[in-house]
Amino acid sequence: MSSVVFSSVVRVEDGLPLSASTDYEQDPELQAARRCLKGLSKKMGQFPDRCTLRTGPYHVNFTCALGVAYLMVCTSSYPPVLAFCFLEELQKEFIVSYDARRVRSAVRPYCFIQFDTFIQKTKQRYNSPRSLSTRINLADMQTEIRLRPPYQLSPEDLQAVNGAAAPTACKYKAPSQVLSPVSLSGVVSCVLSLLCGGLNLLRGVHAIESILQNDDEDFNYVIAFFLGTAACLYQVRWPLPVLIVGL
Repeated sequence: MSSVVFSSVVRVEDGLPLSASTDYEQDPELQAARRCLKGLSKKMGQFPDRCTLRTGPYHVNFTCALGVAYLMVCTSSYPPVLAFCFLEELQKEFIVSYDARRVRSAVRPYCFIQFDTFIQKTKQRYNSPRSLSTRINLADMQTEIRLRPPYQLSPEDLQAVNGAAAPTACKYKAPSQVLSPVSLSGVVSCVLSLLCGGLNLLRGVHAIESILQNDDEDFNYVIAFFLGTAACLYQVRWPLPVLIVGL
């Protein structure tokens, strides 16, 4: 049977629920649709102002205006024109009943729960379409939907806004490094640094031999020679690979 099942009103800025209809049904598929509605309500600002999400045998429809979103769950066979007329009626009544200042200052969930009375009455009317007297409004909405159809959301859209989408490969590419041969002065500097490093290493080895033969020698000389070797090798850490490429 085609029907409106559930409806709620939320603040777009932060997804705070302001009012909702009472729902006693425990159908697992309906509960899944309500979870989709709850997920959408937290990210309303990321979607167009009129959307439809298909989830199993149910559709989640919503519309936004003046910082407030009006959402509803209906069966998949429920006519879209009736669904959005239903939301439009909720929107008009809510704007008349609560000004923008009260909406902005709301801090508690469902602080406008008394609006549920109007939601329930409107839901009953729209679940009996033959009793509707707003034929002109229905015609206007049908024309509007034909000219500007609701954006069809996909489950991937819902997953993406809730951070559950599968990770995608990063499209950023690190800047490539191009090696080019060093200049003549760079080659000379590299060779001299290697020679100095070799000499310091050789002098360090001789200093160790001298210490082994004479106990009174100062070990600080050995440290100084090896530090000099390390410094020379550090100076050629970048030119050496480039020099090899150039050769």
